[in-house]
Amino acid sequence: MAFSELKTAKFFTLSPDSMCTEFLLKHEYPWQALPEIGKFILALQHNLPQDQFYQYAPGVYLAKSVKLFSYVTLLAPTIICENVEIRPGAFIRENVFVGPGSVVGNSTELKNSIFINNVQAPHYNYIGDSILGSGTHFGAGVITSNLRADGADILVRTEAGDIATHLRKFGAIAAENVEVGCNAVLNPGSMVGASSRVYPLSSVRRTVPAHSIHKQDGQIVPLIYDRD
Repeated sequence: MAFSELKTAKFFTLSPDSMCTEFLLKHEYPWQALPEIGKFILALQHNLPQDQFYQYAPGVYLAKSVKLFSYVTLLAPTIICENVEIRPGAFIRENVFVGPGSVVGNSTELKNSIFINNVQAPHYNYIGDSILGSGTHFGAGVITSNLRADGADILVRTEAGDIATHLRKFGAIAAENVEVGCNAVLNPGSMVGASSRVYPLSSVRRTVPAHSIHKQDGQIVPLIYDRD
């Protein structure tokens, strides 16, 4: 995958109606947005339509259509958009934007992350310092590992070479309609292209191009669609 394919405008298909679009497109590469998520949320909170959102707690704004179950923890700054489900035991830490139609599931933890819209993380997930595109689904137990064991800055690894991010915290960035199987680990700096599949129990350590399959042994092959 060429470095140019990882640029924000090419990596994502962003709707002009999304609250995230303008913010994300300000950055050449999507990981450059990660340190600015908190500022983005704070600025956006001043412009939320009052007929659609309410302040659940200081710095925590929920759309009136959010389905909020018992025993959840929501910390500021956070925005939860229309028709989102926040299920029992969810822990939403600071700097979190959950876009419309998404699911934050049982015992799932989010930190400094964006769900663009219709993202599902329904069971026992940890998602930190990450951006997940529209329609992406994480199976039970999927983890984004956001810190290297040696604490060094994180690299995005591609077939064309490594890209220095100059970030110490960076989990994963997934484009649209990505499917990640149960108990997979997306290691620091993982990039998963649109409509790709990650097999259960995989350990992703390099960029997965769009329309690909990442197998348990690390092999990446093209995704072959059925043709009727």
